[in-house]
Amino acid sequence: MNDWIVILPPIVAIGIALWRREVILSLLAALFLSEWMVASYHPGSAFTGLLERLVTVFENPSNTSVLLFSLMVGALIEFIKTSGGVSALVQRLSAIGLTKTPRQVGMLTTITGIFIFIETNLSILTAGILSRGLFDKFDMSRERLAYVVDSTCAPVAVLILLNGWGAYLLGLIGNYEIENPVSVLAATIPLNFYALLTLGLVFYTVLTGRVYGPMKKLETHDGETDMDDTEPPTNARYMLVPLAVMTGGILFFLWLTGDGNIMEGEGATSVLWATALAIAVGYLLLRFEGVYTHRELVDLSFEGMSNLLPLVTIVLLSIALGMSLQDLGTGSYISSLIGVFLPRYLIIPLIFLASGAIAFTTGTSWGTFALMIPIGIPLALDLGLAVPLLLSAVIGGGVFGDHCSPISDTTLMSSLAAGCDHLDHVKTQLPYALVTGGITFILYLVIGLI
Repeated sequence: MNDWIVILPPIVAIGIALWRREVILSLLAALFLSEWMVASYHPGSAFTGLLERLVTVFENPSNTSVLLFSLMVGALIEFIKTSGGVSALVQRLSAIGLTKTPRQVGMLTTITGIFIFIETNLSILTAGILSRGLFDKFDMSRERLAYVVDSTCAPVAVLILLNGWGAYLLGLIGNYEIENPVSVLAATIPLNFYALLTLGLVFYTVLTGRVYGPMKKLETHDGETDMDDTEPPTNARYMLVPLAVMTGGILFFLWLTGDGNIMEGEGATSVLWATALAIAVGYLLLRFEGVYTHRELVDLSFEGMSNLLPLVTIVLLSIALGMSLQDLGTGSYISSLIGVFLPRYLIIPLIFLASGAIAFTTGTSWGTFALMIPIGIPLALDLGLAVPLLLSAVIGGGVFGDHCSPISDTTLMSSLAAGCDHLDHVKTQLPYALVTGGITFILYLVIGLI
């Protein structure tokens, strides 16, 4: 199925999400529509296909790890929040003068997100959980926090590349007649305009304190603080120790699963194991210091996980929809729109847009890379285009579409870490991503004309 109808499911998902502000309903509708097309328009087969697609998600160990981790992290968040560890850390940072102003708070969050470049989920969770109480203290919206952590995870990961992203991209480009794939990948860094501009815009927002569009309206609407995270302060170690265990655990398990090479480690598995270890340490710390009884800790664990059940459901449906769209051929159809008879100066900017469209409609930048690199690199080699330039357009476009998509895993994770409404995060981040993406398109167009 290669005609235009294959793009209807993601359009339905995005349309219903924005119209009804109901992500689960939108994903279910899109998944049913996609399975209906896969089943040659038989409604009964579409219904059973939808259920079987959800079952298929769990056949992939990485998917199961992500879902378990997304659920279990709720228990960890509940431990460090209700124990008063967050409030105690905010109090301590304020006492030593690191968080006296909104600018300092924003810089702390930004630097934390950039520093933890080894794993995007780790970057998002650490920066988000650390900064919740600090943003509340200065009446900065959780949506602004979600924007900062979302914009300092994938953009940093594709610029530093000493991580799983770099290893994955090297694996994709290593099968072509490229003399030095490592040098080619390194050469994409100064050409990845979307990632560079996104980071620049984050620093501008943090240093000036200025926000625009829906985010400005949201922050000036009521200025309310989320009091859920303002428990009476107890001891900062109730937050710092579990987070340190999770951070160190992810690095250790990446090394372990990668046979001594962190870049080759299993990201989803490492995050799951590290989160479970952090929960265990948090339990022991709170139990043996007499903060809570065993029964209270068990209740807190299930309360935290229950708070994240809607988000875990969204992640499950998003993964299932991505798999269904792959079978439907949605990504292949969008990439085919580029064509091979376009003027040379339009190829790079349209590669960027096509990558963005695929990532936006499927919710995955890695899936976009897997689809677009086999199309783009042979095209560059045949036409004599600069491979690093084309590769940077694919990488930047994948991150761009991922930032705009309401069904993206990193967008969902950023909402989780910041503790804000998911669609509010998408709505407030979209203008920033579109402006940056528009400038990036113009820069690629100018380079093509030159």
